[in-house]
Amino acid sequence: MSENKMNSYRSTAAAIGMATAALLTLNAQAQTKPPLNDNQLKGAAPYGSPIEDDRLYGHVMLDQFEQRFDHGKEPYTRWDGQAWIGNDFHRLWIKSEGRANADGNGKIGDGKTELLYDRPITPFFDLQAGVRYDLDSKPGRGWAALGVQGLAVGFWNVSATAYVGGNGRLALNTNASYDYYITQRLVLQPQFETNWYSKEDYGRRVGSGLSDIDSGLRLRYEISRKFAPYIGVTYQKWFGNTADIRQANGSPTKDFRATVGIRMWF
Repeated sequence: MSENKMNSYRSTAAAIGMATAALLTLNAQAQTKPPLNDNQLKGAAPYGSPIEDDRLYGHVMLDQFEQRFDHGKEPYTRWDGQAWIGNDFHRLWIKSEGRANADGNGKIGDGKTELLYDRPITPFFDLQAGVRYDLDSKPGRGWAALGVQGLAVGFWNVSATAYVGGNGRLALNTNASYDYYITQRLVLQPQFETNWYSKEDYGRRVGSGLSDIDSGLRLRYEISRKFAPYIGVTYQKWFGNTADIRQANGSPTKDFRATVGIRMWF
């Protein structure tokens, strides 16, 4: 073997030896280096500090605050709103809905107030459990509540809640709505709500089975995301034993009205 080749081999072997020694040194330093604390980990994030998912937030939404009109009939006001406070995993919800002046004498009807604990169970749905109380001009009723609320296929906002009341009473409420953006500010919203009961309750004028469907088609203009006036039409119909109870009390079993209102949140 020539002397030049021998010198080349020696140089290569020396380079390999130096690289191996450097790797061993770095490995030893890594093993003896203390682990990063939480503040160091946040600072080491390549895209900034991680999002804090345990902060306390709050939100209030008045989805419907409207006046419903029909020629020759007394107008009435309807509200439907909800609020929550909590973080990404644990929230406390308050929901309220009802109608005023439904009989032309200042009475409150169809009043419901719910207090619910909310926790996500999928990326799109939350499980809610708590209590409901029917608070209006009719006899009050208390219920235990369990349901789900979230975003369904097709971007429909949906909820379904089952209730257990006194004397073996059961009830079910469903609600669905969809926001169709005609423009960035003009939004058309169809909405459907149903109520079901297992037993007659003459004090609250409801019968067993499907009690009623309350539907609407509203066109709103979002002056801002937080404030949007709207106009629309609503249609409510009562069924089965509930319709019979209403007829016996001289109340209509269907109601078609024009509506004007506002939707806001903060």
